[in-house]
Amino acid sequence: MVTFETSFPVRYAETDRMGIVYHANYYVWFEVGRNELLKSAGLPYWEIESQGVFLPVVKGFCRYRRPARFGDTVVVKTRVEELRAARIRLSYEVYRQQDNALLAEGYTEHGFVDGSGKPINLRKGHPQIWEILHKLKNLK
Repeated sequence: MVTFETSFPVRYAETDRMGIVYHANYYVWFEVGRNELLKSAGLPYWEIESQGVFLPVVKGFCRYRRPARFGDTVVVKTRVEELRAARIRLSYEVYRQQDNALLAEGYTEHGFVDGSGKPINLRKGHPQIWEILHKLKNLK
C-alpha cells in the first residue's frame, strides 16, 4: 500500500502554555495527511465533493506516544488501510523529523455519502474514484 509523507513545523497556536501540542491538533494533522495523500493521487477533496461524494468521519482513534513541541517539524505518514464499497479507513503515524521519534499513531474511518448524508456504494456509483482509492490501497 502507498504511504504518503507530508511535513510541516509545529505552530505556536497548536501548543498549550507548556509548549506541548494540544491533543486535538493531531486529528487536524491527520486531515492534512489525508488531504495530501488524495491530492498526490490526483483526487483532491474538492474534486471528490464536486462529484457528489462526501467522506464524513465515522470513527477516529489516536494513541499518543511522545509530545510534539513548538519548534519541532512533524512528518505525517498516511496510508489507506481498508477500502470497502461504503467506507474507507486511513491510518496515520506522526514522527518528529529531528530524531524520527514516533509521536502518535491512529486512524480515521470515513463513510461514503451523498449530499444528503445517505450512504452510497462508491464502487458502483463512482468507479473512477473507487479505482484511484483501490490503487492507493494495493500499490506497494
